[in-house]
Amino acid sequence: MSLIKSAKERTRFIRFGIVGIIGSIVDFGVFNFLTIVFIVPAIVASVVSFLFAVINNFFLNRFWTFPDTKHTPVLKQMTQFSMVSFLGLAIRIPLFTWLEKMLIPLAERTIPNILTPTIVGHNLSLAFVIGVVMLWNYFANRFWTFKNIPA
Repeated sequence: MSLIKSAKERTRFIRFGIVGIIGSIVDFGVFNFLTIVFIVPAIVASVVSFLFAVINNFFLNRFWTFPDTKHTPVLKQMTQFSMVSFLGLAIRIPLFTWLEKMLIPLAERTIPNILTPTIVGHNLSLAFVIGVVMLWNYFANRFWTFKNIPA
């Protein structure tokens, strides 16, 4: 039995996932640029990269994933989307901090010297938290921000 029964809803979820992948590329790109090039602390870089991804994802979701909701004022949707995203950030930061403390030492013991253990640990932590927060974001946005469409 499928969690999402409607074919239209499955299509929306797939599109949301594709937008999430694009947002993840933005997130990882900005994060690594800030931490590697500018030596910005990982938590600060994670917040900044998250904000870039949120802006990207809002507009892609509004116009591609949930185009039926374009009649809703953009400011209202952006506010709701941002609120959901910031709750996702509240999930992300402590989870990221906890994971990086475990994964960096693990990477120090197992990763060859091609990449630094810090880069590996940070990126594995980021990948995990993006996945967790994506589920929260989909269901919260679908049933609150982009609710004005039939399932």
